[in-house]
Amino acid sequence: MKRILFASLLLAAFSAAPTLAQQTKVGDWTVEKRTKDQHCNASRGYKDAGDENREYVIVLSHSDKAIVMVVIYDGWEWDNTGDILKADFGTDDADIMKKAKWEVMDKTTVRGIFEFDQGILDKLSKAKRITLDFEDDDDDSIEIQTPRLGEVLGALKFCEENKK
Repeated sequence: MKRILFASLLLAAFSAAPTLAQQTKVGDWTVEKRTKDQHCNASRGYKDAGDENREYVIVLSHSDKAIVMVVIYDGWEWDNTGDILKADFGTDDADIMKKAKWEVMDKTTVRGIFEFDQGILDKLSKAKRITLDFEDDDDDSIEIQTPRLGEVLGALKFCEENKK
């Protein structure tokens, strides 16, 4: 009886393995294909002691049509969901897009959706930081730490190519 129970548990564990394979860690990033999403995404959250221990979260996803980036920063207090903000979008060593459009998702979250461009991913792959410099609003402009982003983008590409 114990052998049958053990065999059943072992079979259940192997059956669950493909689900587990849809998530991987790269440093403190999580790369995964969630059931409710069509595409894989990479996410990282951290607190910055140099910024009053505020919390930062970044989520990055892409397909052959679009690159989507969501940034959550608990220091923001956006007023109106759906507002479109403009910000210069760049990295520590490269400008990506001047006056990029970012949609306010809630009081602490913005989302940028960009037409797919391999050049954007190439610039991001070398980044140690991503910068959002909002027009006429230096208080809300931020730098987001993105260690190992090149590796993360590689894992994201692998996930996207092997999603189920």
